[in-house]
Amino acid sequence: MSLARRNGRTVNLHEFIAQNREELINRARAKVATRSTPLATTHELTNGVPLFLTQLGDILEREAAHAPQDRSELGKAATQHGSDLLGQGFTIAQVVHDYGDLCQSVTELALDLRLPISTDDFRTLNRCLDDAIASAVTEYARQRELHVAGVEVARQGEELRNHLNTAMLAFQAIKSGKVGVSGSTVSVLERSLRELREVIDRTESQARLVAGMHQKERFHVADFIDEMRIDASADATNRGLSFSAERADYKLIVDVDRHLFTSAIANLLQNAFKFTRLSGHVKVRILSKNDRVSIEIEDESGGLLPGAAEAMFRPFEEQVAAGGGLGRFGLAISRKAIESDGGKITLRDIPGKGCVFIVDMPLASGDAPVAVRS
Repeated sequence: MSLARRNGRTVNLHEFIAQNREELINRARAKVATRSTPLATTHELTNGVPLFLTQLGDILEREAAHAPQDRSELGKAATQHGSDLLGQGFTIAQVVHDYGDLCQSVTELALDLRLPISTDDFRTLNRCLDDAIASAVTEYARQRELHVAGVEVARQGEELRNHLNTAMLAFQAIKSGKVGVSGSTVSVLERSLRELREVIDRTESQARLVAGMHQKERFHVADFIDEMRIDASADATNRGLSFSAERADYKLIVDVDRHLFTSAIANLLQNAFKFTRLSGHVKVRILSKNDRVSIEIEDESGGLLPGAAEAMFRPFEEQVAAGGGLGRFGLAISRKAIESDGGKITLRDIPGKGCVFIVDMPLASGDAPVAVRS
């Protein structure tokens, strides 16, 4: 754990850092300051660099004294640094660069002073840097996930409140007797309740996925389509649309989490209904090949803008289609739900007409009993 001078005198790496602390800080700050974007912050230059150097020196000193290693302090500092950088809008790459600049500063100064770093010292230095980077990146990712989850929870809460408030206002108007039970106010109430059902169903599916709740159940695709056809037909009629669904071969059986599967298909149908032009048609086709079955949902939304297809499945993104827009958080959940059972969702654009969402699932194997619903 030492740097060798030409006269034979040795100095430990942690002593080298302590003796040259100010120079190392200045060099590291100079590297950080030259970053083109985003500009280095005062907090980063003032606190981040010195703090890391202090912790690094402490760890190297413990190693030199053969003391029990405890790199938790470095990890805590790096964790806080990663959290701070996230709050300041930095990327993970920039977090890594900050620590890399410190490593470079140490090695460059050692060379300038003709104090070559031994192989063991260099490995120790790199290991400490690896621990720091891992801690910072992990915390960065954790904070980012919490931030994204918080944004989505707030968005869902606002969506629920809006639909609930609308439903309550419509109900109060109907209850007062000032409007009829077959007028537009009833339609508003019905639409609000339908939207509430969608949000609740989507939220429940998301919670099940996060919690790892997964209960497989075998059932006939034909039975599922027949059940789905009833609700979908009524919904389409209420929206001024037409709907049709092909009958599936009764031999087609899937083994999936029924709740997640049903929720995914329902969300794709709602998406199709929502963006299909008035008096348009939504159709469902069932195709099978080898050991897989595909459920295709075709709408008449007008098609997509170039490059919008994949972005539609990203959370919090919405791409505008010719008919008004497609792609919401529910599509991302639907994809995760289908993938959790070995399936996949793809999208085919029909320019000028609409889109086709394709749910491709593996067929059940073996002779296990099929669930029968009363």
